[in-house]
Amino acid sequence: MSEFAKTKAGVDASEKKTLGEGLFRKCEACGDAVKKEDFARNHEVCPACGAHFHLPAEDWIALLADDGSWSAQDTDLVAADPLAFVDTKAYPDRVEAARQNTGVNDAILAGEASIDGRPVQLGVFVFRFMGGSMGAVVGEVVTRLMERGAAKRQPVVLLSCSGGARMQEGALSLMQMAKTVAARGKLRQARVPFISVLLNPTTGGVAASFALQGDVNIAEPGALIGFAGPRVIEDTIRQTLPEGFQRAEFLLEHGMVDLISTRHEMRDKIARLVEYLSG
Repeated sequence: MSEFAKTKAGVDASEKKTLGEGLFRKCEACGDAVKKEDFARNHEVCPACGAHFHLPAEDWIALLADDGSWSAQDTDLVAADPLAFVDTKAYPDRVEAARQNTGVNDAILAGEASIDGRPVQLGVFVFRFMGGSMGAVVGEVVTRLMERGAAKRQPVVLLSCSGGARMQEGALSLMQMAKTVAARGKLRQARVPFISVLLNPTTGGVAASFALQGDVNIAEPGALIGFAGPRVIEDTIRQTLPEGFQRAEFLLEHGMVDLISTRHEMRDKIARLVEYLSG
């Protein structure tokens, strides 16, 4: 073997490439190759450019909740099949496959926790479960989350990450929009704070219902937020949309969200808002 085919450490170049596979991850935003462990340690934020990538719901709970304070609620609810819906597979089979692949029963985790010592009702959408879509189970869990907040007078913190209503449940899925908005209305009447965090993406029926009804609406940098997607809107109105349309920064500029927070600052900002809004 030629000496030129070896690295300074005496490792074959082809071996070095093999050893490097799986250790690094290319940032989709800036193109830098970053160690996977650095991405994970940085809560899925690129250490080079600060671009935010998807963080699983369980990691969000670990990031926000005080150690040992999380207590999951409503984990026994499972989607029914009122329409006997079938596309490429029957809906019950699709739900069961999602349950097996994700380890959760549906597209949301909700429960009680404390953030910086203050008790809250905390909910986080699970995007890997059918795109975080909202069906009857998600609607019921969100409703119960807000009802517990009102009954216990504990602020509700809800992190949305969803493609919208779940088509396999048809009109019953769309009904969850009204149901969750009604629950949010009761929470407001009880004068209990609701902090809504909009992750990437927050779209469809979730965006069109409770997600933008927080006392404070917080978005992550670059998050896609809106009802229909930009391409659908452009095809409908036959116009080119402004640069950055439906991204968090555009919504902040136009008054649709109250602030944008990086992932590293999110816990501190939510804690401060909980303290301030709780009086």
